[in-house]
Amino acid sequence: MNQLAIHNPATGALIAELPADDATSVAAKATLARAAQKPWAATPMAKRQACIERFKAGVLAELDELAATMTRETGKPIQMSRNELNGLIARIDFFIEEADDEQATETVFIDGSMTEQIEHTPLGVIANISAWNYPWFVGGNVFIPALLTGNAVLYKPSEYAAQTGLAIARLLHAAGVPEHAFITLIGGGDVGAALLAQKIDGLFFTGSHATGARIMEALGPRMVKVQLELGGKDPTYVCEDANPKTAAESLADGAMYNTGQSCCSVERIYVHESIHDDFVSAFVATVKTFKAGDPMSADTYIGAITRAPQLDVLEAQVADAKAKGARLLTGGKRLPGPGNWFEPTVFADVSHDMALMREESFGPIIGIQKVTGDAQAVELMNDTRYGLTAGIFTRDEARAKNLLDQVNAGTVYWNCCDRVSPRLPWSGHGDSGVGLTLSTYGIQAFTRPKAWHLRQP
Repeated sequence: MNQLAIHNPATGALIAELPADDATSVAAKATLARAAQKPWAATPMAKRQACIERFKAGVLAELDELAATMTRETGKPIQMSRNELNGLIARIDFFIEEADDEQATETVFIDGSMTEQIEHTPLGVIANISAWNYPWFVGGNVFIPALLTGNAVLYKPSEYAAQTGLAIARLLHAAGVPEHAFITLIGGGDVGAALLAQKIDGLFFTGSHATGARIMEALGPRMVKVQLELGGKDPTYVCEDANPKTAAESLADGAMYNTGQSCCSVERIYVHESIHDDFVSAFVATVKTFKAGDPMSADTYIGAITRAPQLDVLEAQVADAKAKGARLLTGGKRLPGPGNWFEPTVFADVSHDMALMREESFGPIIGIQKVTGDAQAVELMNDTRYGLTAGIFTRDEARAKNLLDQVNAGTVYWNCCDRVSPRLPWSGHGDSGVGLTLSTYGIQAFTRPKAWHLRQP
């Protein structure tokens, strides 16, 4: 049997070896999920909702243990793991509350003997290839509304969060979700490829643009619904009327939270020239307060880099920025091992000639660029193939709305950043992906409308 080795990225130590799937087991599990889907869809909504309520209770009962598991396998600081699990609760509540209305049959027209209705039916079998950086958030955005709307789920957690994936399955099954209505697949890219080969009705993926493009190429000819949540190179512009210290403290957290390993981390900052120096000074001072250390320690802010190869990406961006004239203000190198560690890194005097300002970093590194005004800031914010989030710091709401209307992004922020709400859709432009999660639209994503034309005899 294949084995998947799980290593602690903070220490390099082997923490588990898990039985892994192969093409044969993936096909068998897909057959089981197909058989389980219709009985699960026939289960009354109230019973499906009760299962997810019990799942929520199970998460709360084991929150500290689940957080520790996530921290050991991803390197996420323990307090951030707890924050993720606590934040999941509000998302579950939102999905449970809204699922009834979003799957209710709508009567849209009645005229004499003719009635027109829209029924919202489950897609069927959902394949979910999830992410390691927020395994509960990212996974929960898919499998919770998918299950509530009567779909079966083939859930492949990232190989860097496989133990968390198994914990999710255990808690769902204990809560009453049938064993084959939610099935976990363990392994790396080969297991994901085997999953794509199955008869599925929807593929929901979170990860890199390169993998997303391969998925689209594989499933497009089969007309399978594909939703891709990909990367970002998220910009923020700090206007001359903003408080430089307040903006710096907010954006430093937005850039470095979860060790910068978030698709919506602030990755580019543009600051009006009149407050640039004050902003940079406050930003660097804030970053220097972020403690790196044992992720299991409650006061650790900077954890380990989950994937060792990302260290090479960060080193390359640092070298490129230096070679092209950027000014290194703090950090800039790996921290001593064992494990995968990188210093919080801040550059000024950057430009779009540098990979740091164009390619996704996914680590604790940021470039700050001086701009002369709004027009230049908007031009630079849009100079990217990504379009996930963007923000403006200014005292003027009308100005912020006007500028953000000009920026290509699925989510925009005024005087805040790196924020996600279950009530708002999460989507992107360009290489940031297609489709959406969250909000009522994120529930509808797991259904297909069926049109009924009903004439009385």
